[in-house]
Amino acid sequence: MTQVQKRRLGRGLAALIGDDTSEESVVQDIRSLRHVPVELLHPNPNNPRKHFAEEDLNTLAKSLKDKGLLQPLVVRPRGDGSFEIVAGERRWRASQIAGLHDLPVLVRELDDKETLEIALIENIQRSDLNALEEARAFRQLLDQYAYTQQQLADAIGKSRSHIANTMRLLNLPEATQRQIEEGSLTAGHARALIATETPEELADKIIKLNLTVRQAEDLARTKTPVGTKGKAAPYKDADTRALEKQLTENLGLSVAIKHKDKLGGQVLISYKTLDQLDDLIKKLGGQVG
Repeated sequence: MTQVQKRRLGRGLAALIGDDTSEESVVQDIRSLRHVPVELLHPNPNNPRKHFAEEDLNTLAKSLKDKGLLQPLVVRPRGDGSFEIVAGERRWRASQIAGLHDLPVLVRELDDKETLEIALIENIQRSDLNALEEARAFRQLLDQYAYTQQQLADAIGKSRSHIANTMRLLNLPEATQRQIEEGSLTAGHARALIATETPEELADKIIKLNLTVRQAEDLARTKTPVGTKGKAAPYKDADTRALEKQLTENLGLSVAIKHKDKLGGQVLISYKTLDQLDDLIKKLGGQVG
């Protein structure tokens, strides 16, 4: 484990972005602090945050015109004299609107993995990410850097169930995902749709009727499954529902248990992509290819 990783796990984000007030960190920040022209700063293409509301940027820009940028950006060298923004892209964008010509930055030597970690942690702590941006960042860290869900949960200060439940949003249809990104559906609404057979239809109904999350959950539970010709969905006891939830969280995929009395039953695992199927096969001890 690198020294930077040890610091991240020990003192959290503050140690990495300059909020740690220990003597060692203050000295390091003084040495790495500099002012850089805005044209030499470039956004990180892997920044989990993709959407920046124009109204919010304009509000921040007005504050920057009056007071200047008080908190430095965190950047890493690009090798050509310019820098890539690790934390603070929103402030960089607003600074350009405000007409600022150079910005204070803290220079850090970070690899791609550490850069993504810091960007994710900063955005989560400031609630800057929508649920899908968060889910995609979780997936990237798990896929590219071999994290387990528990390791990721420990690194960013969230529960493992939060990681699993958030990533399940990526199983929803693209149209429904766009509604989450646009703010028409909250993450709570969306989670109620994951195990249903007609998520797009239910999502449209939730938006049209302006349902609360609790109402959306009730709607999802009572929705007639496809092919039952109006019959009510079979009753599932609390133990079965709890087991479905546990399996779903462990696998990161939607799991349904269907009992058939004395005839046994079925465990149904739903996937959307071949990559998800490959991951499932590996988790079950099989070999891909």
